[in-house]
Amino acid sequence: MKPPRIPTAPGDDRGSVTIEAAISISALIVLCALIVAGVVTLAAHVAAIDLAGAAARGHAIGRELTPGPEVRVTVTENAGIVTAAVTVPAPLGAVTARAFYPVEYPGEPR
Repeated sequence: MKPPRIPTAPGDDRGSVTIEAAISISALIVLCALIVAGVVTLAAHVAAIDLAGAAARGHAIGRELTPGPEVRVTVTENAGIVTAAVTVPAPLGAVTARAFYPVEYPGEPR
C-alpha cells in the first residue's frame, strides 16, 4: 500500500532549485565568456603594441610592414621621428597602440 499523499500548499517551493540552478549556470557561462573575451582583448592589445613598434622601426630603416587583413597601420614621419599607429580588432572593441622611433639615415655614424 502506498502512503497517502500529503497535500501541498499553494505556494509550494518544489522545483525552485532547478530554476535557480539553471539561472546560476547561465550566469556562470556568461561570466566565463566575458573573462575569455577580456583575455583575448588583452592579447590583441599586446599584439597591437608589438605591431606598432615593428611598423615604426621598419619605416625608420626603410622597410614597410605588411599586416594582417583587418589590421590598420598608419605611419607618419615628422621632424625625424616616425609615428606608427596600429588598430587591431578585438572581441570587446578595437584596440589601438602607438609607437615612436627615430629615423635612421643611411651612412649616419652610430
